[in-house]
Amino acid sequence: MAKKAKEEKKISGIRSEFKKVRWPKRKEMFKYSLAVLICIVVFSVFFILSDVIIAFIRTLLEG
Repeated sequence: MAKKAKEEKKISGIRSEFKKVRWPKRKEMFKYSLAVLICIVVFSVFFILSDVIIAFIRTLLEG
């Protein structure tokens, strides 16, 4: 019986915490998603260019 009361107390705590959460609106979610995609593209281009430059330098040094 005490176990059930403990679980219900835990669940009510979870519910009260979920009521405190401020969920993002559609526009905010779109802006955040766009920012993430832009960062992914920028970092991808950076690492691809870094790889190409390092490979080029290596071929110059090796031969």
